[in-house]
Amino acid sequence: MIIPWEQLQPETLNSLIEEFVTRDGTDYGFNETSTQTRIEQVRARLKQGEAVVLFSQSTGQCNIVARNSL
Repeated sequence: MIIPWEQLQPETLNSLIEEFVTRDGTDYGFNETSTQTRIEQVRARLKQGEAVVLFSQSTGQCNIVARNSL
């Protein structure tokens, strides 16, 4: 189920984005990028509709995914 990011409390959204960008196995290429920059990049993708917050009712987990991967 897609959860509109605008409906999340700001603290919840911040925590979700931070967990996403610091998750093990997340690859950002050859250049080192600060956590704050990655957070801003993900937030921008959410605002542009390129990424969505996805909630799995079966697992109870939220994730951020690219819209085109759905």
